[in-house]
Amino acid sequence: RIALRTRPLDRFMLVTDAMPTVGMTDKRFTLQGQAITVQDGVCVGPGGTLAGSDLDMIGAVRNAVDMLGLSLEEAVMTASSAPAAFLGLAARRGTIAPGMAADLVLLDDHRNVVRTWIDGRG
Repeated sequence: RIALRTRPLDRFMLVTDAMPTVGMTDKRFTLQGQAITVQDGVCVGPGGTLAGSDLDMIGAVRNAVDMLGLSLEEAVMTASSAPAAFLGLAARRGTIAPGMAADLVLLDDHRNVVRTWIDGRG
């Protein structure tokens, strides 16, 4: 929250280093020959070594709303238009407007993903 006070919100981006367990019921995988499991949303290796995250982007959006106090619109902006601008893709992605790629996510009232469209195809 302190960081959010230091710069315009469009300078912040939500990111996730989501590993193969995201969206899967099996919360185990192998990484560089090591068995990785998910414990409390964190991917850990032998001895509890951090090995990544089990956080998906909608989880990051929910966290931004619930933990940082952002509105849903602000959190979605930090997951869409801000990263698109940073990557130099703002002319084609990151906002909903004529001529833009139709990359859309439909959420239910509990901020769960119901459906997605990539380039208008879902």
